[in-house]
Amino acid sequence: MRGATGIGSLPGTDIDEAARIVVGELPELPHVPELPARGVGADMIGRTAGLLVDLAIEVITSGYRVNPRPGRDHRLAVDLLRGDLDAFDEALERAGAQPSVVKVQAVGPWTLMSNIELMRGHRVLTDRGAVKEFSESLAEGLKLHAAEVAKRTKAKVVVQLDEPGLPAVLQGLLPTPSKLGTVAAVPEPDARGVLATVIEALKDYEVMVHCCAPQPPLTLLREAGAQAIAFDLSLIKGAEALDEIGETWEAGTTLALGLVPSTDPGTPVTLKEVGQRAFTLVDRLGFPRSILAEKALPTPTCGLAGATSSWVKRSLSLTRDLSSAFLEPPEGW
Repeated sequence: MRGATGIGSLPGTDIDEAARIVVGELPELPHVPELPARGVGADMIGRTAGLLVDLAIEVITSGYRVNPRPGRDHRLAVDLLRGDLDAFDEALERAGAQPSVVKVQAVGPWTLMSNIELMRGHRVLTDRGAVKEFSESLAEGLKLHAAEVAKRTKAKVVVQLDEPGLPAVLQGLLPTPSKLGTVAAVPEPDARGVLATVIEALKDYEVMVHCCAPQPPLTLLREAGAQAIAFDLSLIKGAEALDEIGETWEAGTTLALGLVPSTDPGTPVTLKEVGQRAFTLVDRLGFPRSILAEKALPTPTCGLAGATSSWVKRSLSLTRDLSSAFLEPPEGW
């Protein structure tokens, strides 16, 4: 996996424009853009729920809930994603682009099951049988989705699983329906096992897991089988976290380093300013700088849904230029 890529989301509601920007700014590893501002079915949970096989969801006041049969909300999610793929295809065709690799994003099993309720009101992840059913359904849906994108683009497909909620699942921080308590923490072996099941089902594709929490569980994600892990490098603090990054690199895992701010910081940003953190990290861990070219990808720190349209282009342009800097560090870095 080479080049630069985005995390997934962009601002606004114009999918044709979003696809055009991604294809133009990230030619080596473009991703199918997500536009959560469109509302129900375009947000990360609804979008992924639309991929589930033989399971359906509906919108309720507190979020999403399992539904016995596909209804309007579920069909909307399916239709939006289909339109997004059409727009991505058209953007590639208009640009005359034929990337060798493209990326798609979906919510990982634990974040998904944290945010969907069973009919009786409890989160899906609290029911062992439902956990098995949902993880298998998600795995099958992701396989079908990745296969369709591969067929459309004639490119290799990277499947990104977004797991921002995984640390809360592991730490038992999710509130119960009554808000008077918290859901029991999921033991690490169980969390790793479910994630491994989904990743194993995607063995024909490269899987990246994205977790933008301050302490992403890198070892768990690596041991679950993720070939690449994406995180916000600006949030990483402490010797223990740095050691875990080093161990992950030593194991041969690619790291997608979130370096470029996902919203306009309000002051001019230079390539050196955003890239220096990566080179400092490598030097501190004692790796040769060539590891950035071999086992790292630059990305924005997180999704760009909250960015201005001008910052989206600047952010992705900086990300692309960082990829070149990883290959050939400028003098003085």
